[in-house]
Amino acid sequence: MLNLQEKIAFNDYYNEAPADQIERIRKIKTDFGPDLMMVAHHYQKDEVVAFADARGDSLKLAQIAAGNHTAKKIVFCGVHFMAETADILTADNQDVILPDPMAGCSMADMANPFQLTKAWQYLTAKYGDSIIPVTYVNSSAAIKAFVGQKGGVVITSSNAKTIIQWALKQAKHLLFLPDQHLGRNIALDLGINPDEIGLWRAQQDKLEADQPEKLRVILWDGYCSVHQQFKLHHVQNLRRQYPDIKIIVHPECAHEVTAAADFVGSTSALINYVKQAPVGTRIAIGTDNNLVGRLKANHPTKKVMFLNPFSCACILMNRIDLPHLAWTMDQLAAGKSGHVIKVDSQTAYWAKQALDRMLKLSL
Repeated sequence: MLNLQEKIAFNDYYNEAPADQIERIRKIKTDFGPDLMMVAHHYQKDEVVAFADARGDSLKLAQIAAGNHTAKKIVFCGVHFMAETADILTADNQDVILPDPMAGCSMADMANPFQLTKAWQYLTAKYGDSIIPVTYVNSSAAIKAFVGQKGGVVITSSNAKTIIQWALKQAKHLLFLPDQHLGRNIALDLGINPDEIGLWRAQQDKLEADQPEKLRVILWDGYCSVHQQFKLHHVQNLRRQYPDIKIIVHPECAHEVTAAADFVGSTSALINYVKQAPVGTRIAIGTDNNLVGRLKANHPTKKVMFLNPFSCACILMNRIDLPHLAWTMDQLAAGKSGHVIKVDSQTAYWAKQALDRMLKLSL
């Protein structure tokens, strides 16, 4: 973290002309050459994405970083849990640098090891060893490590159905965290009955279910603050206004929204849907507005719209901006480290077990 003097110096970056920062970032990036790689998540601002050597969702970026054995510095323009995953999957001689260490994920923060330990003690006392944990990639390294130790697995929004099917064959009960909406949507798609889906209230240490003995899937009560902003009435209003509209949403949306949509898919799947849609198609998208705005600009022959035009982009993701990126590149050019994200060896070992299990099942 920055000390007071460094914070004062950093604030000067917000008084600089953006054009000067852009020129400096480009020069430093060129000077480093193959020793530096920059990746950016799809939800980043255009001003950041413009410098990326690769863009993608969180796991894809971590895999891209892991596949680059040349770069000693990997500037990861995403959020904290993504940078942790990249550090786990990259070599020891590579530094993963997050331009702002305060760029986090509210969903990932809704589950911590203390809460998970208490939940696991309760659930294993109730169900014995007939329960397996599954965590969304949007979780901390510590949560992934816990899951890895217990024989569980990580999932992404694109491979969730395949891996949850596998998990349900391994055990009678499944604990899915931290996103209740993704978990519920996948469970229902797989034919799990609603009365077989329960909810773990982490703040109250309480299992919410009418018939606990019937449960197959127990959901953690977390959610994505961005995808919470999309409601059924947004879908209904647009359908009334534009009868031919196609509505596509991310599976982190609530089930009543996904059930009313024409297509539900991961970030990459939503991008591909827009790319492949016929010219003139009107498409409303329920996901982060930075990405939707970019898709709108990149596909002028299609009528791309915001499902909720008043929704906010991810506030934490947007902590990484041009001044943070310029500061980071200046630090590296001066031989300083920037904000390096390091996962301790034991946590990394067990988290990698859960990640590797996922990668093997996704082949």
